Amino acid sequence: MRPIGDVAWDRHAMIRPKRVPMREQNPRDRVRNFREVALGYTPEEAVQEAERCLQCQFPTCVEGCPVHVDIPRFVGQASRGRFAGAIGTIHQQNLLPAVCGRVCPQEAQCEGTCALGRKFEPVAIGKLERFCADWSANHESDLPTVEHTPMAKTHVAVVGSGPAGLTAAAELRRLGHRVTVFELLHEPGGVLIYGIPEFRLPKAVVRREIDYLKKRGVQFRVNQVIGRTRSLQDLLGSGFDAVFLGTGAGLPRFLGIPGEQLNGVFSANELLTRTNLMRAYRFPDVDTPIRVGKRVAVIGGGNVAMDAARTALRLGAKDSSIVYRRSVEEIPARAEEVEHAQEEGVRFQLLAMPVRFLADKTDDHVTGVECVEMKLQGMDSTGRRHPVPLPGTEFILPADTVIIATGNGPHPLIPQTSPGLAVDRRGNIIADPVTGETNLAHVFAGGDIVTGAATVIEAMGAGKRAAIAIDRHISAMNPDTDPIFASRE
Repeated sequence: MRPIGDVAWDRHAMIRPKRVPMREQNPRDRVRNFREVALGYTPEEAVQEAERCLQCQFPTCVEGCPVHVDIPRFVGQASRGRFAGAIGTIHQQNLLPAVCGRVCPQEAQCEGTCALGRKFEPVAIGKLERFCADWSANHESDLPTVEHTPMAKTHVAVVGSGPAGLTAAAELRRLGHRVTVFELLHEPGGVLIYGIPEFRLPKAVVRREIDYLKKRGVQFRVNQVIGRTRSLQDLLGSGFDAVFLGTGAGLPRFLGIPGEQLNGVFSANELLTRTNLMRAYRFPDVDTPIRVGKRVAVIGGGNVAMDAARTALRLGAKDSSIVYRRSVEEIPARAEEVEHAQEEGVRFQLLAMPVRFLADKTDDHVTGVECVEMKLQGMDSTGRRHPVPLPGTEFILPADTVIIATGNGPHPLIPQTSPGLAVDRRGNIIADPVTGETNLAHVFAGGDIVTGAATVIEAMGAGKRAAIAIDRHISAMNPDTDPIFASRE
C-alpha cells in the first residue's frame, strides 16, 4: 500500500490513519449547479481505502448497520479489486446500496462502531458501498445473472415506495412472494425522489435502484392514492394476503407563530418537491415555476434545513441563512452536510428562535423574521441542552423568503380512512418494533409512519424486518403446507 498525497502512515501498525478522501466539486462551482457534490472513488482509491479494514474477528460494524450487511466481507473483496463479489455481498442484505452510500449517517452507525475508529479514522464504509454500487451500474456485463425467485401465488401489497416500502418489497420478492407497490405520486421512490436534492442524491441513482427491483419481479403502480382511490380494506379484499404500510412522514410541521400565512413563507417539503420531482430548477424549460427571493431564511437545523438552504442558493438566492435555536454542537444535521453548507456560503444564525414573521403591508409578502436570542441550560428529553429565550434580545433578520424545516409528521391519509387502525398521539401507526405487525389482521407497517422521521437505513431495516414477519405470517395461515413452495404456478 502507498499513501495518497500527504496522508501520513502509522509506521508501527502499517495502517493508514486517515481515510482516502473523496473528491468533490469546488464550492464556487457547485453552488451554481445541481450536479452531485461528491465525485466518488476511483477503483484505485477504493482498493486503498478498503485495505485499511482490520478484518475484525468480531466485527462491531455489522452490528452498527440496521440491515446487517456483511461489511468485512464486502470490504475485503473490494480490497482485492473483486468489486463484482463485493456488490453481490452487499445485495444479500441491502438492495439500495447506491442510495445508502450517499445519504445514510454512517458516522453514527457502521462507521461509528468501526474498531479502527477507536484510534484512527474509521474505514469509509459508506463511500466504499457507494463505489461498489456505482461500479456495478457501469459493469453490468461483468456481474452474474440475477436469478429470479420462482413466483408464488401469495401476493403482498406495499403502500409507499420510499426506503421502507422498497426494502420490504425487495425482501418479500426474494422470499418468493408476488409484490405490488402502490405509490401516491407519478414516480416511485418516495422521499428519495422528492425530498433529497439532486446534488446529494441524483434521481438517476434512485431510478437505477428501482429498475433493479423491477428486474427481480417487483411491480409498481403509480398515481395510486390508497385511502382515496382504494381503501386498505379494498386491498385486503382483492386478493392480497397481507399489506405493508410504508407511507412515511410527509406532513410538514409549522411553527404556529404570527405571520406564518404570509406570501413567501412555505415548507421545505414544498421547496424540495417542486425542485426535485417537478424539476423547478429547469424552469422555464420545465413548466414548474418556483420563486426564491434574494434573502432566504431557513428555520431548522436538520439535514432537510441544510438541503433547503443549499437549494435556495442554487435557485438564485444571494443570501441563505439557517436560523437554529441551539448552538452548533446540537445541530442534528450530519457534520458533512453542515460543512458543505458552510463551504457554499450558507450563514448560520445560531441561538436564535423566530417569534413572528413581518410583512410589507401592501402585498402581505414576508420581509423579515423577528427572532429572540436563546441560551442553553439543563437537558431536554432528547438529551440536548434546553434552549431558553432571553427577554429583551429581539432582533430582525431581513428575508423575502422563509422556509420552514422543523420536521414532519406522519402521512395521515391511511390512518384517517382505515377504521380501527391504532395510532399514537402524534398520529404514527402503532406497530410491533420487531415484526411491524399492527392491530389489524394482515396489516404491517414500518419506517417513518411508525417511528416518526428517521434515517433512510433505519426505515430500510424496518421494512426488511416486516417482510420477514409477513412471510412467516402467510406461512402460518396454512400450517399444513408452505404456500411459498407448495403453491408455485
